[in-house]
Amino acid sequence: MSRRPAEAPQTRGVSEISSGTLLSALVSQSSCLQATRRRRKKAWPLMNVLGLSFDYHDAAAAILVNGAIVAAAQEERFSRRKHDKALPEQAIDYCLKQAGLRAVDLDKVVYYEQPLLKFDRILRSSLRRGKAGFAYLKDTAAAWLREDKFEPRLRIAECLNLPLERVVCVRHHESHAASAFYCSPFDEATVITLDGVGEYETATIGVGRGSELRTLSTIRMPHSLGLFYSAFTAYLGFEVNEGEYKVMGMAGFGQPDRHDELLRLFSLQDDGTFRLDQRFFEFTAPNDLPYTPALPAWLGPARPPESPFATTEGEGLDAAALADCRRYANLAASVQKCTETVILHMVSRAVERTGIRNVCMAGGVALNSLANGRIIRELGLPLYVQPAAGDAGGAVGAALSYYHSASGGKGRRPLTSAFLGPAYTPDEIAAAIRDSGFEQVECFDDDDALIDRTAQLLADGLVLGWFQGRSEWGPRALGCRSILADPTRPDMQRAVNERIKFREPFRPFAPATPVDEAVRFFDMPPVGGAAAPEYFMLAVHPVREEQRTAIPAVSHADGTARVQVVSAQSNPLFFALLQAFGQRTGVPVLLNTSFNLRGEPVVETPTDALKTFAFSGIDALVMGRSIVHKSFTL
Repeated sequence: MSRRPAEAPQTRGVSEISSGTLLSALVSQSSCLQATRRRRKKAWPLMNVLGLSFDYHDAAAAILVNGAIVAAAQEERFSRRKHDKALPEQAIDYCLKQAGLRAVDLDKVVYYEQPLLKFDRILRSSLRRGKAGFAYLKDTAAAWLREDKFEPRLRIAECLNLPLERVVCVRHHESHAASAFYCSPFDEATVITLDGVGEYETATIGVGRGSELRTLSTIRMPHSLGLFYSAFTAYLGFEVNEGEYKVMGMAGFGQPDRHDELLRLFSLQDDGTFRLDQRFFEFTAPNDLPYTPALPAWLGPARPPESPFATTEGEGLDAAALADCRRYANLAASVQKCTETVILHMVSRAVERTGIRNVCMAGGVALNSLANGRIIRELGLPLYVQPAAGDAGGAVGAALSYYHSASGGKGRRPLTSAFLGPAYTPDEIAAAIRDSGFEQVECFDDDDALIDRTAQLLADGLVLGWFQGRSEWGPRALGCRSILADPTRPDMQRAVNERIKFREPFRPFAPATPVDEAVRFFDMPPVGGAAAPEYFMLAVHPVREEQRTAIPAVSHADGTARVQVVSAQSNPLFFALLQAFGQRTGVPVLLNTSFNLRGEPVVETPTDALKTFAFSGIDALVMGRSIVHKSFTL
């Protein structure tokens, strides 16, 4: 991919572009998309489309060839910077290489939102805030100019050495909706998007049929369920856009004693939308925190970041600190349950409006696996959640939105596998091991021998790194870049959290199990298809009471687990390992967590895996048909 073309497209710095030029650019982009939609019913040649998301967090690239997703990856996997937001040049390089294309072969490059509309929202909402809003606007505008955010099309065109007309933008929630519906197995569906905020929208309700997506309702800033959850993420001492999973984990230790109070902040509408009381929040022009002083005045002091957390005696905390921790746990439980209530309201009313029971969801809030489990169990609805439902998934959605508008839906293919990242050859793996300095290595001639040895090591209580095949698309490790352990050992959860991941001891781990065994261990309906949320580890279900002592390391404090099911078709090698472990222990379940340390992206390359192995308490690393040991075990 050329970075410095001999004849680069004519570009100007954003600081040189007048507001009239910016408006003209936005109108031009909008007209281009409208013209595309008018041509929808005409014959359209098959095409190569690159989708991109970047500039805010979780930058990513995805490529479609004739409507099929050939590759998708987040930039952080290559740059090793968590939530990397930069233009994803390395992810683009990978996608083009995987597709066997050059940049010049791309028919269109599609950016996942309309930045000028986003800035228009920031401008309008800031000016309404008076002096405080003006200060926020000044700082934001300076940052946008410094980071060249006003016209990403120019940077994309220059990076790829493409004419500017080959680069277009779609709206943020259009990207989310497209990633949900066009990746789903459904011919028609109720489509719901939920996140913090895009341009103006924070949520949408729509309908997908064939190649058509139609929006029925939108919720706009400042009424945002995603920002509501983020405000409490910050209040509970965690980093916004990173610590939301920690809030879900903390919730399992508490009781939702303030659910009703929090729910009164929401006005739930009959059409499935909602409004949020803004007294306690600052979403439009925040300085440091997304909540106002009124929130801690109401609920008590916020939790200091990195403070110890425990809810039972004997954890080294005095009575006052223990009482604070219980208050935080109860608030986390209340926030989580309130969020679930709003999501279930939105989904149930949306289905009533459309008359379509199939549900597709995307946006960061769609990664709330506790809510997803309740949609499946309590509403009994077929559910599809795009595995990279947050902003990274906007890269897939942007490409799909353009492609289906242009082609009329020709070549639609459901996304039933999240293995869209790079794979590495045996020679590449062998070279990385050789360069690492590790000398205690077992090599196997076939997969059966590898699986037999690996299952025995796990049954013996070793914690293993597991590196196989193509890496996963999305935040979940699904058996290709995983850390695995025996879930039957009561001390394994704490050991992996503290010795391996170096993270908070209250964080839960997911169980992976063969799809036909899931209902034996978990209180959940049988999994309905290869695209079910459970294949992507996106739904939490109760562990059956009689099984909680059998798999204590993956049974959370509230008796639930974020279940991953595996089939011989979805991941043959991992499926074989689950079966082999079950034959040895009687429990075909493994503790599965992402192969990374706290604060780091999931490993991508063999070298990444070996470095993480070296700096953690992982006992052995299974990579390809080799097992690397720190201390050899016979």
